[in-house]
Amino acid sequence: PSVFSQMAQILERAGNSNTGSITGIYSVLVDGDDMSDPIADAARSILDGHIVLARDIASSGIYPAVDVLSSVSRLESSILNTDQRRLLIDVRQVLSAVKNARDLIDIGAYKKGGNPKLDRAIELEPRITSVFIQDQAHISSPDEAWKNLTQAMEVGS
Repeated sequence: PSVFSQMAQILERAGNSNTGSITGIYSVLVDGDDMSDPIADAARSILDGHIVLARDIASSGIYPAVDVLSSVSRLESSILNTDQRRLLIDVRQVLSAVKNARDLIDIGAYKKGGNPKLDRAIELEPRITSVFIQDQAHISSPDEAWKNLTQAMEVGS
């Protein structure tokens, strides 16, 4: 048997059944942050979600170093209400807009006023990022985190 068939058997054991449930948290280390690694790619195709930690985010002092745009949950529609899903879509759009324009912003080629949506995204991005930074000594409840994210998105609306 190949590593891929064995991996599928192991990973798919986690979940609900008639006799109980198994929760699994798996860690896949990719060489040089290459997310197209065959093992990482296979794991992503099998698992219900993945949280991607990024070296560049960690090196900027943001912990936990979660890459929000690369992280996915297939259970999102089952565990989040409509307002939370809409908020996450908006957050991802803001982060994506800034990421896509990062080179222009960094070299000074983008000037405020050129694109109102990007202007708003540039204003909101540091506020959103601050919600994702958490000191080890601080524990946020889910309600507190949603409230903070909602407030971050309301600024500049």
